[in-house]
Amino acid sequence: MSACDGVGSDAPIGGTLSGLPSGQQIVLQNNAGDDLTLKRDGDFRFDTRVKAGDRYSISVLTQPVGTTCAVSQGSGKVNSRGDGVFDVKVSCDTGPSLGGTLSGLQAGTSVTLSNNGILLTLTQNGLFQFKNSLPPGTGYQVTVAQQPFQGKCSVSNASGSVVAGKLSLVSVDCQ
Repeated sequence: MSACDGVGSDAPIGGTLSGLPSGQQIVLQNNAGDDLTLKRDGDFRFDTRVKAGDRYSISVLTQPVGTTCAVSQGSGKVNSRGDGVFDVKVSCDTGPSLGGTLSGLQAGTSVTLSNNGILLTLTQNGLFQFKNSLPPGTGYQVTVAQQPFQGKCSVSNASGSVVAGKLSLVSVDCQ
């Protein structure tokens, strides 16, 4: 029967990929069997169509190195007409790539760090992370932008380059 007879056709399944780092790739999978390798951001479409009325389920089969990608709107059922599904979203995030430890900060005070102009104010000792992600190979230079009241902090391991999949750590010691 044709689509004119009231039975839908097979539907293409696709969507949009964003945040994939340059030089990386991701492998998506539909219904545990239709694999699709993507090497850049933009629109994508699986080769195998899904029959009208059947379910689709998109997942990440292989994550890019040093990056986490998540699928949203990745599962559902193709309508009875077999209309294509093009609203699957795959978003990648390298996550925080720079952080460290703070020690010696007096209670009730704060210290502000700068990584190439990106500021982070800390109010307690312990682990910290800059929220912005830096692509692998990007240089970092952490300095104290504002010292605590009646205190002085210094940074060790303050500069370097981000390594894919690894959190670069600095140490901030206050007195």
